[in-house]
Amino acid sequence: MDSQNMKNIPGSDTISTFTLENGATVLNFSNLNSHSIYMIGILNGGGGLDPSEKTGLAHFTANLLSRGTKNISFSDFHSQLESIGANLVFSCGSQHAWFRGKALAEDVELLFRLTSDSLQYPSFSQEYIERLRNQLIAGLTIRDQDTSEMASLLLDQHLFPDHPYGQPIDGYTETIQSITRSDIIQFHNHVYSPADMIIVIAGAVDEQEIRDLSEKYFSTWKIDAAIQPINKLIPLPPANIIRKHKFIEGKSQVDLLMGCFSPVRTSPDYMPVFIGNNILGQFGLMGRIGKVVRSKSGLAYYASSSVSAWSDVGTWEFSAGVNPENVEKAIDLIRKEMKRFVKSPVTDQELDNSKSHLIGRMPMSLESNAGLANAILTMQRFKLGFDYYQKYIGQIKSITVKHILTAAQRYLHPDRLVITSAGPGEDIK
Repeated sequence: MDSQNMKNIPGSDTISTFTLENGATVLNFSNLNSHSIYMIGILNGGGGLDPSEKTGLAHFTANLLSRGTKNISFSDFHSQLESIGANLVFSCGSQHAWFRGKALAEDVELLFRLTSDSLQYPSFSQEYIERLRNQLIAGLTIRDQDTSEMASLLLDQHLFPDHPYGQPIDGYTETIQSITRSDIIQFHNHVYSPADMIIVIAGAVDEQEIRDLSEKYFSTWKIDAAIQPINKLIPLPPANIIRKHKFIEGKSQVDLLMGCFSPVRTSPDYMPVFIGNNILGQFGLMGRIGKVVRSKSGLAYYASSSVSAWSDVGTWEFSAGVNPENVEKAIDLIRKEMKRFVKSPVTDQELDNSKSHLIGRMPMSLESNAGLANAILTMQRFKLGFDYYQKYIGQIKSITVKHILTAAQRYLHPDRLVITSAGPGEDIK
């Protein structure tokens, strides 16, 4: 990697960080070659806190934050952003509420002001609650007819039984219908807090300006008794094959998912599994699985695999879109590739190709302010250390075929999977 690319890799010498008295942590990367800034942040307020009878409450709440505050109307909020070509959106995942925004560097204060106002003083107008409710229910109606979405929902339900991660973040029609303004206000008051909030800004602003703006707009937010995510134990891995199918009328394709657990983000096994998955279901035409299931056998419109990792759990998922007549054949072929993967080491050529690909794409992921901010958030969120990306190439180069085989044998069990699908064909419950 050349010296210019190395300069753009965030590290302890280029990331400024400070913590406000209320617990909010602010990180800044000054990229003075840019004329804009990108902001990303997380805080308590994820879907894992939803009461079971109010699934979707966190999602409902987060999506209302940009619909007016006690100090600014919905129309003024969006007019101010649109007039300068900026944007600001709020969302939620299983563990956190999220906010993301971008603007020209000269307009960074507006982004801070609107973000602060939305997080601290949302109006939760009944009018906009009902408008959003209708939009959410319409989205759920579409989701329930989407074969990919329904296969994913089934996988989560059966990989995480009786656990918040097994519930859809966007809820169900009946739970969204039951959520009241009082529920939303109570959730926001009891959960949203600056304690443990992380804000990352990358772009053409210096450390002192970010410090001043953070103090001005976030230091007065007081810590209330915030509910922390329930530390409910992750379920045990499947003991055998769990097979489920959801019939959806009027569809010609079946979307297929197969899943199991994978390493958490901080595990020593993460990098071997990450690189191994690249070989198995990503590199080139979606790795070995894409080559065998799609290219050679012609059984799937697409076939690939992916690894996701968080602080408390990870998942390894295998997906394919197939003709209804080929579902079982595709399952058998994918499981056959899994068995080969955990029985024999990958080849040196496969490993070298995958390493070159992953190393080559890293600089591109850090070219934009958004890429830089996301990388810094990842390091802070998972406590990877600010030298993580500076050591990234060395970490990849250090992985051997034995590391990959050992890690794969630890997590990938072809006879202990959740297998779900949705589309034509009778329900398998």
